[in-house]
Amino acid sequence: MLNIPFFKTWAVLCLLALCPSLMAQEPPLADDLQTLKSQVLELNKDLFILEEELLFPSNTQLAVFISLDVGHYFALDAVKLTVDGEVVSHFLYTDRQLDALRRGGVHRLFVGNIKSGWHELVAVFTGRGPQGRDYRRATSLTFNKLADAKNLELKIVDSTAMQQPEFAVKEW
Repeated sequence: MLNIPFFKTWAVLCLLALCPSLMAQEPPLADDLQTLKSQVLELNKDLFILEEELLFPSNTQLAVFISLDVGHYFALDAVKLTVDGEVVSHFLYTDRQLDALRRGGVHRLFVGNIKSGWHELVAVFTGRGPQGRDYRRATSLTFNKLADAKNLELKIVDSTAMQQPEFAVKEW
């Protein structure tokens, strides 16, 4: 069986190893090499897409994302994600990653395969809450996985009315 990640790495490394010596030769060969390089990069992209489709087919795929809309009430440190009682992801955020999330970015926390049927997702958030105290809060969702890919978003939003962060799960 063909090992796709090994093949991609091998092809790109071979191309990069040949580039400096071949580029120094006559110009028509450099043009051919440039064409070959662009074809290898296109093949690499196609192989990556194929690998994603093989590893995570849409009929079993679950993807979980996280987004922030926080200001004063919560500073995220880490998220632990469990599906059906099994820890599937644990992520500790750096300052740069948090800055990207605050500016509207979305982080793909988990992509995996699950069977069709009912499942329970639990996300535990840790960080600094109101008045700078340690804060740990969980949110959960029971969802039905059908034949299509399932995308869920963990949302952290400031609630100015309660002066607390709110944690929710949104189905796409």
